[in-house]
Amino acid sequence: MLEYQERLIESLLEKNNSLSYEQAQTWVELLWDDFETTYAKAGYEYRGMEVTNKVVQKWIDQYGSRLHEFVANNPKYKHLIQPNPNVEH
Repeated sequence: MLEYQERLIESLLEKNNSLSYEQAQTWVELLWDDFETTYAKAGYEYRGMEVTNKVVQKWIDQYGSRLHEFVANNPKYKHLIQPNPNVEH
């Protein structure tokens, strides 16, 4: 799982250079857990990390560069994407 998540973190950092590595890691972990939890609560059988990886990658491709728009509607996540002045990519 860590290998998948590491690639997802790198992908998110490519899409959104205002995130620090730690913020990108947090977002990937949240998206990963959200998908698996929602999928399980819906009663679906677990289909493996490959499926979760594909879904999270799709979300990153679609929304990774615009995570700040999500925060506008959900202020409790603001700390996850506030620009970090110490970020150097």
